[in-house]
Amino acid sequence: MKSYRATTISLLIPSFSIFGFIFVAPLLYFFVVSFWRKKRFQLIPDATITNYVQVLEEYTRPLWFTFGVATIIGLVTTILAFVFAYVIRFKSGRYSLHLLFLVLITLFGGYLTKIYVWKTILGQTGILNTALMMLNIIDEPIMMFLFNPMAVVISLAHYMLPLAVLPIYGALRSIDETSLRGALDLGASRFRVFWDIVLPQCQMGIMAAFTLTFLFAAGDWVTPKLVGGPYTSMIGTFIQYQYGSRFNQPLGSAMAFTVIAISLLILVTIALVGKRILKPR
Repeated sequence: MKSYRATTISLLIPSFSIFGFIFVAPLLYFFVVSFWRKKRFQLIPDATITNYVQVLEEYTRPLWFTFGVATIIGLVTTILAFVFAYVIRFKSGRYSLHLLFLVLITLFGGYLTKIYVWKTILGQTGILNTALMMLNIIDEPIMMFLFNPMAVVISLAHYMLPLAVLPIYGALRSIDETSLRGALDLGASRFRVFWDIVLPQCQMGIMAAFTLTFLFAAGDWVTPKLVGGPYTSMIGTFIQYQYGSRFNQPLGSAMAFTVIAISLLILVTIALVGKRILKPR
């Protein structure tokens, strides 16, 4: 038993070492830096919460806006992903592998490629404006489709949809159809079967999909900059500005860890509420 445990530990040490060196160590470093000060572009070691106070005082509105948009993106993407995964699992029959292949093949599209495609579609000379002009709905191109929060939601939801489908589909695959047929035979309605059997068993997949999309949207700054415009300033843009232009690593680190803390709080709250709502009766 001891030799088996020692072998297991020895096999895990390399992966844990790489994970610690690449992810944990930089995270701890920037967490320490978030309590430092910057003076004349020099980092001054300190132990102050001034940076966090400044974040909460000066960047409250971008924080609220960021988490509002991220929540919308997470909900929209997760719902669409669940519908698509449900169709693949229960409704598509022998075409399920073909539909799953379509999901996987879209992952090969580059992130920036998809963002620029949506920028082209929603732009003045894009497909949407062209179609509306051909239908004589508008006389000239309009810019209301681009450089707004909705453009960010559409672009990020499209990019992350395949990533959200996979964990949900994996959870749905674990559901035994015998239990579904048995519940129907015993008189349960299709809604009760869906609510009391399907949703509770794929709750972890749904939460994984929402977490992935929510965190990606909350920390992204490229998409808001390219398709969101100057009036869609999410907190990631301010973090990038502190690191790239102001060279204020302490304040940028404080912003990043504030986002992490609020994100964890939101995700834990949603997980607890979801577990209570989806508890079978």
